[in-house]
Amino acid sequence: MSDARFASRALPVLDVLDVAAPSLAAGPRSPARPPDDRVAEYLPEARTLPRFHVWTLGCQMNRSDSEEMAGRLLTAGCEEAPTLETADLVVINTCAIREGAEQKVIGRQGQLARLKAANPALRVVLTGCSVREPDRAGLRRRYPAVDMFLRPDEEPELVDRLGLASAQAPIGAIGATTTVGRTEVGAADHLVGTRARAVGEGTVARGSTIAAWLPIIYGCDKTCTYCIVPFSRGPERSRPFDDIVDEARTLAAAGYREVTLLGQNVNSYGHDLPPDPRFGHVAAARWAGRRLDLAGRPDLAELIRAIDALRTADGRTAIGRLRFVTSHPWDLSDRLIAALADCESVCEHLHLPVQSGSDAVLRRMGRQYTIEHYRERLARIRGVVPDITISTDVIVGFCGETEAQFEATLDLLETVRYDQVFAAAYSPRPGTPATRLADDVAPADKRRRLNTLLAVQEAIGLERNRAWLGRDVEVLVDAIHPPRAHEHEGDPAAAAAGDGKPLLSGRTRGNKLVHLAGATNLVGREVIVRVEHAGPYALRGALVGA
Repeated sequence: MSDARFASRALPVLDVLDVAAPSLAAGPRSPARPPDDRVAEYLPEARTLPRFHVWTLGCQMNRSDSEEMAGRLLTAGCEEAPTLETADLVVINTCAIREGAEQKVIGRQGQLARLKAANPALRVVLTGCSVREPDRAGLRRRYPAVDMFLRPDEEPELVDRLGLASAQAPIGAIGATTTVGRTEVGAADHLVGTRARAVGEGTVARGSTIAAWLPIIYGCDKTCTYCIVPFSRGPERSRPFDDIVDEARTLAAAGYREVTLLGQNVNSYGHDLPPDPRFGHVAAARWAGRRLDLAGRPDLAELIRAIDALRTADGRTAIGRLRFVTSHPWDLSDRLIAALADCESVCEHLHLPVQSGSDAVLRRMGRQYTIEHYRERLARIRGVVPDITISTDVIVGFCGETEAQFEATLDLLETVRYDQVFAAAYSPRPGTPATRLADDVAPADKRRRLNTLLAVQEAIGLERNRAWLGRDVEVLVDAIHPPRAHEHEGDPAAAAAGDGKPLLSGRTRGNKLVHLAGATNLVGREVIVRVEHAGPYALRGALVGA
């Protein structure tokens, strides 16, 4: 297979429309009318306000952040534009985890410059992990078409800084900085409060009516030498326990079928909160990585159990599907594993990044766990949730990686049998500790190793998916999905839906992508599908009883 074909599956960066998470595409949104029409005469005329377009790259947290920014712009009276070309305000929410993500945005600078020449009123705002405090001076050179730069912690200031706030809005910047090591970084301290206000005021413009993102912790305290997140998002800050449960309750009342708890390290939740007598039974300490005393504080297990306990009048779980990303092996505690097994609403899927199968590489990466520890955690999870599906992240070609160390990663894939692997070749990120290490794996070797790993995983993924043939699975239908050839290779009949029905897609509780033919009114519903075809990346089936 060609290098280009494999590269398309490496998923080094995700645009918002490519994120493999449940969503229902919606058209451009308009600001809501005030409940009292007498207020309307005091609002700005719509034609004086910019039409905005938010372009989101990267992780689910970026998606959630974009929903808040879009909501604030809609509340200010702005309308949403369907494309960059039709917008007067472009907000780019960037990812800096991989070089390719930033290159995408840099590559759009010429197009944005041409749009600004044609529309002198056009303004461009850049935010996300590419905006870091020490790099402020160089941002203008790298992104010449951008008018304003906001760190992730400054995103709640967007409307104020654009001069779109009402006369009653608070005035002044709310962003603050702290230090990580010797580096000045943005602090996420105030995001807890701004999220609570956005939820309370109903100004989160969620991109789906089916599945919702629910951030529970901001920032990152980990020591991964290749990662820029601690320097772009600051130290970890957990939201109050009751705020999160209240937001989950609101989502359930609004009819959301699936909720995903979000954090750069979601299972670090709660360690920075003050002790609370309600959680006196939580007597735990982190036993991998840096030691932390977690006693008397709510953890992710406690939060999951509280959300799972939300019930409808007939006793069913108020939120049918509960997920969480992204986990770190440091904090995958026995309490959390028990909650996965006990809670009816928690989906049978875990994304647990490993990054490398070599202990020596993990030490250079600053991951602070061993492969023995990682495999012990997976064995314990599979022991109590036998049907759980496991996905992971892998970096190949990290500084000093030898062929033997790369082979250890392949051996890990063969042993663990992941359902899905998101892989990328290492690229140095300015400002990270790894830039002090020699990037000594040749680009050609990185490409070869990436393609080899993807080929190994493709065979494993196909084997794992074939085990579902003939089985009935519950699918939450979330989209009308155009078929892609690589999902059904060797099955020409799958290129079109049968009986003239649209091709729909959805996900199982184990996060398996499933294609099916059916009426469009199935979108947003849970249906039973009998699996008839399995490819490396998706399943296809027919409605049971249709």
